[in-house]
Amino acid sequence: MRITLVTDAWTPQVNGVVRTWTTIKAMMEAEGHIITVIAPDRFRTFPCPGYPEIPLSYHPLHKVPAMIRDSRPDAIHIATEGPIGLAARIYCGRKGLPFTTSYHTKFPEYLRARLPVPLAWSYAGMRWFHNGGQGMLVATETLRRDLAERGFRPVRRWTRGVDTTLFRPRPHEEQAEAMRDLPRPIAVCVGRAAVEKNIGAFLDLDLPGSKVVVGDGPQLAELKRRYPGVVFVGAKHGEELARHYAAADVFVFPSLTDTFGLVMLEALASGLPVAAFPVTGPLDVLAPGIGVMDDDLRAAVLAALDIPRAACRAHALENGWDACARQLIDSLVRLS
Repeated sequence: MRITLVTDAWTPQVNGVVRTWTTIKAMMEAEGHIITVIAPDRFRTFPCPGYPEIPLSYHPLHKVPAMIRDSRPDAIHIATEGPIGLAARIYCGRKGLPFTTSYHTKFPEYLRARLPVPLAWSYAGMRWFHNGGQGMLVATETLRRDLAERGFRPVRRWTRGVDTTLFRPRPHEEQAEAMRDLPRPIAVCVGRAAVEKNIGAFLDLDLPGSKVVVGDGPQLAELKRRYPGVVFVGAKHGEELARHYAAADVFVFPSLTDTFGLVMLEALASGLPVAAFPVTGPLDVLAPGIGVMDDDLRAAVLAALDIPRAACRAHALENGWDACARQLIDSLVRLS
């Protein structure tokens, strides 16, 4: 099948959306599918206000239609609601081309965290974007129910996976050197240092041992000033990221707005129990015996420390990428 993927999130950006799509693209191409990606690397861009590491495309509507036609797609999937995704949504709507979408980010909540924009307004725009297609894919059942109640249709489940070969428990000598000699227990948080990730809720906790934050972002300098006792190691990727997971004792996921939280699966695959708030994402990813959810995040962290690492690893082994790729293929709608 010839599949055109339209996304505003692509390499060299580092986030769960990009990791999901680059992994799925490689898997589908290995099975013989032809994937054309229409992403920011094909346009002139400017830095997103407040997120300079995220490039936004100039006037993509002038180029996207020709790019879609030239790709000769059997199916079109629009992965994001940014400028490129919007251009594809407008073009497909004008031409009556069927397409599917995916919902990766709670943009209405992200926007409200920065500007006094009512959620009802933002969700109205999101409904227009997604309901014009033949199906919207979401990562969890909790999110599917929430969006269905908000008038999105049709909403379908699309699971996520984790590379259990890369992310695995490791002996001391294979763990991140910067963490080996820190006081135990080590609580780690992996994510973008930005307001929507709620990292401050983790850093404010009175915990024994050490706290480590892995990731860059617009709040990083501020967080370093406010929390001098925390170890900030910056963004890590691939093998280096896996070594940082393996060196910790518990993974803390303080986000209240993530739609899934791929980092939780990576932590579990590394043998780390997870502590989180009982919200969308953790409610679907975690289960008793591998993580603890509590409105009292400190209590969740302390309780999670008692969870056997082997149980976390065993759960992650049941969540490979194969099922994720199959679900996507089955959900696509052919143009003819």
